[in-house]
Amino acid sequence: MARQNTSTGFIDPPAGPFVALDFETSAPDPGSACSVGLVRVERGRVTRRVRQLIRPPNHEIWYTDIHGLTLADLHDKPSFGQAWPVLRGLFEGVGFLAAHNAGFDRAVLLACCYNAGIDPPDLPWVCTVRQARRTLGIRPANLNHVAKVMGLELNHHDALSDAEACARIVLAAGKFWPLGAIRPWQKSPRGDFCHGRQPGSRREVLARRPVQSRGRAGR
Repeated sequence: MARQNTSTGFIDPPAGPFVALDFETSAPDPGSACSVGLVRVERGRVTRRVRQLIRPPNHEIWYTDIHGLTLADLHDKPSFGQAWPVLRGLFEGVGFLAAHNAGFDRAVLLACCYNAGIDPPDLPWVCTVRQARRTLGIRPANLNHVAKVMGLELNHHDALSDAEACARIVLAAGKFWPLGAIRPWQKSPRGDFCHGRQPGSRREVLARRPVQSRGRAGR
């Protein structure tokens, strides 16, 4: 069973298919989605990618300087409700959704579904900010920095590019990293980067791991 952070409602990524997603909005209102990127992953491989531009309900664009989208790019695009039949199929059969700073994207998805009279996907969420910090040991955990450290290509604030990076973070966090192991993007004691180092098997790791008292959390 996936472990849940009770303070946020986010979970650690379990095995199985998932969708990583990223929204860009046109205004402070969470219901003002103007672009969404979705990446579906099954058995550790990306199986579908969708980038959908969305006509925002207020027809105002406040954040062109962030994502580069203008009203001219969006005026003839479908509303969220009209785009939903294209997007809905990506969520079928997955175990969770993932986003970087998932509280934001969860709020946008819920607001857009509510405004369109659509039942939102009833799925748990993984926040890759949390995974980058706690599981992968990367700080700061903003997406630009995490992608740079992990060697991921990123066109930040392009919704599909952000969603792809998010999916790669989930896949990396889903590996079992041995206690004290140097991850591929971390520096060794000699100061060089240990690219390509892979964790040992769980049995080997447990055999090397020192015995801890039952009262210690070990996390």
